[in-house]
This record gives sequence, C-alpha cells and structure tokens, in this order.
Amino acid sequence: MRLKALHPLAGTVTGVAVGAAVVILIPSGLGSALGLVCAGAGVALTMRMFEARMAAQRETLLAGLGEVKVRLATNAIRIDALSQRVEQMPMRDVDAAPARAAINELTAEVGLLGDLIHQVATTLADHDDKLARAAWPVAPEPVEIPAVVLDPESVRRERADRLAAEREAAARAAEEEARAERAAVIGAALSEGRLEVHLQPMVSLPHRRTQGYEALPRLRLDANTLLMPHEFMPVVEERGFAATLDALVLTRALAIARHLGAKDGSIFVSCNFSDSTWGSARALAALARILDKYRDHAGHLVVEVPQAIFRQLHPTSLGLLGAMSANRVRFALDQVADLRFDPQALFDRGIRFVKVPADLLQDHVEGRIRSDIEAGDLAALLGRASIALVAEGVEDNPAAADMIELGITLGQGNAFSPPRPVKPEVFAEPEAARQSQGEAAHAPAPPAASAEVVAHPASASLRPVPQAPLTGAAIVQAGTQAAGADPERLPFRAVLRRATAGAA
Repeated sequence: MRLKALHPLAGTVTGVAVGAAVVILIPSGLGSALGLVCAGAGVALTMRMFEARMAAQRETLLAGLGEVKVRLATNAIRIDALSQRVEQMPMRDVDAAPARAAINELTAEVGLLGDLIHQVATTLADHDDKLARAAWPVAPEPVEIPAVVLDPESVRRERADRLAAEREAAARAAEEEARAERAAVIGAALSEGRLEVHLQPMVSLPHRRTQGYEALPRLRLDANTLLMPHEFMPVVEERGFAATLDALVLTRALAIARHLGAKDGSIFVSCNFSDSTWGSARALAALARILDKYRDHAGHLVVEVPQAIFRQLHPTSLGLLGAMSANRVRFALDQVADLRFDPQALFDRGIRFVKVPADLLQDHVEGRIRSDIEAGDLAALLGRASIALVAEGVEDNPAAADMIELGITLGQGNAFSPPRPVKPEVFAEPEAARQSQGEAAHAPAPPAASAEVVAHPASASLRPVPQAPLTGAAIVQAGTQAAGADPERLPFRAVLRRATAGAA
C-alpha cells in the first residue's frame, strides 16, 4: 500500500477516528486530551499531504513547461534552417516572397508562444519566491526580467549581418594568406635570379632602323608562368624587393650594353627603376656603385626616369644622377603626362631622350588637349637642345605615319616589333666569350658569324668583338673545346654578386 496514493483527507479521518476511540476507551480527562491530540495530528498530517501534493504538481508543471520550451527552441532552429534553405534556393524574388512571408509568420508565432511560456514560468517562480519570503522573511533581492524580443525579422537581420561579417573576415584572412604566399613566391624567384629581360627596339623614322632597345623585365615563376611587370611590381614595392629587382635589371642591362658595344654605331639599351628606388638616395647610391664598376659599358646605357618623379627628385638624388652622368650614363624622360618642357634644363641634368606616348601627341594634334607647344614643333624644340624625341606606344602603321608627319625621328611600339626575349649568349661571361672566339679563330675556314641580341630585323645584328691574341694556355684550351668539350659558363648570379659586392 503506497502512502502517496492516499487522499490527503485520509489523515484527518484517521486522526479523528483514533481520538474518538481513545475518548471512548478512557472515559476521563486524560482520554479527552489524548483524543484531541490524535485529531490534531490527523489534521496536521492532512495539511502536510496537501503541501506535498501541490509541490509535486508544481514540479510536474515546471517540467512540462521546460519540455515545451525545448521543443519550441528545436522548432525555431528548424524554421531558421528552413529559412536559410529557402534563401539559398535559386528562385525569383516573386516566387520566394510567399514562402518567406509564411516562414516569418511561423517564426513570429513560435517566438510569441515561447515568450508566453517564459512568462508563465517566471510567474510561478516569483510566486514560489513570495511564498518562501512570507514563511522565512529575508532581505529582498532585485529580480532581473530578461528582455523579450517579439520581432523575429530584426533577429533574422542581426543573424544575417553577423554571418556576413564572419564571411567577410574569412575572405579577408584568405586574401591576406594568398597575398603572403604570392609575395613569398615572388621573393624566392628574385632571390634565385629568375628575372628575364625582353627587348623592344626603338627605330628611326621613316627607315625603321634599330637605334636602341628598351629592357622590359619579366619574372619567371616556373616553366609555364611568366609574370608581367604589372603583376609583380605592386608586390615588389610593398614587400621591399625593389632593391633586388633593380640590381638584377641594371646588371642584365649592363650585360646587354657590353654586347652592344661590339657593334659599330650608337645602339643603346634603356632600363627602368622602381618608384621606391627613385625616392631612396641609398638605393640610388648602390646602383651608382654598380655602374661605377662597369663604366666601360655605361656609354650604351640609358636610364629612364618618370616625369612625375623627375620633377620631385631630392637634391641628393639629383647629385647621384650627376654622378651616373659622369660615367657616361644617359637619361630618358619617361611616362610623360604633359608637354611643358624646359629643354635646356633637361639637357643640363643629363636628359638626352624624351619619350612621349603617341596617343598624347595625337590628342594635341586633334585639339583634345591644349598646350602652349604645338606637337609638330616639339621635336625641333627638343632637337635644338640635343634631346631626341621618342614616340612610344605606336601600335599600328597609321599612327607611325602620324608620327612621321610630326617630324619625330624615333619610334617604339608594336607597330615596329613587340618585346622579345634576349638570347642566352648575350649574358655569357667575358671569359666564356673569349674562349668561344678563340675556338672560332683556330677552327679551319669558319663561316662569317654574327650574334643578334634578339630575333629582330637584320639591322639589329651585332658583329663579333675583336679580341687580343690568345696565350699558349688559351690555345690549348681552345683546342680542347674544338675537340668536343663545352666551354665553361658561369651562372649569371655570379655577375650580380660581383656587381653588388661594393654596394654591400
């Protein structure tokens, strides 16, 4: 027999019955007292049973409320997942609008029901606290009621904004990681000397004979990847690789100038430096030391300076340009944006060429840009100061004809030839070149030889350099090479290390 299954009034009935039996069995004052005690005990037992039953019912109710809240939370999560799936489905806004409206209404109803259940539980808890305080008076404590959010749309917007911020942060982190990896690959390629130089000729107009070349850098990442300057220069400038890049470009340009020195005439090669190098007197001084080591070949070298940078050069940098000019280095004004020139001032600072885009000259001729200097008079004006005007970016024959009508005598662009790679033998060490020439001199009836820098027209061909007579050891070595042994060639990085030893 379970006592909890009995009705609470069973205690009162039992106590009264026991008290009546005691009064009947003991007919005296003691019996009456014992009977009253038994009846009171039965009433107290009934009240206790009522309190226990009410507490059990309250616990059952709270447990049921908790279960309902859990189910409501689960349904809210499912509704949110359904909303996300609807957002990801490839539907038009017109078709998705009814589904979104129904999901929003369902979300609002679930949220409202959850709020009502939360209020019921809060009310029961407050009632229990008040009863406990009434039985045992204690100091009142502030009760914080959590804020109830009844707008599911605002909750959805906040969740969407949070997810968008997380995606944006992840995208930024991935972009930074990719940029760091790309910078590491470019830095490794520069440190290993995997810089290639392509040459684009500058030709005389209208005969189109090659008068010089511009050295355009390319960075070789692997056998199938060759980066153009606009692809690696931002990383080079940002990561501080400009000094290494400029040293490589200058050393390769000097090797080409050495090769061009064997040709009759005044064929030259021009090269560019990075913007950060022009703003650093220390970097320019390092390049000036490289030029000082190879001053014998500097007469065939032209260094191009952007117009905007040339106008803002620091006096120290101008002094270093003067030191380069003393080593027979000539300069060209590049990236010209306007035709405001002082030819005599340019000549005094070592400028011997001014490279103006063909589009800019055509805009002046057609009146789209007004200037105090007529485009047709520009070549003569610069020529009086011994400065040659070069029209660059000439892309087709009509543009070349326009440049000829303006009296321009030098042109550069795809209309004449695109940039082409330099032949490997151009960068050979002088010792290897002498050995090759010694072999050719002692070989029986050698054919007429000519070494071209690139596969341009025959006007760009270079004649072999006459060498001093070979010594006995060189003759033996030449004989060995003629027998089939390959001449020893040193890697080009040895040239760079030797050229930058003084700068270090």
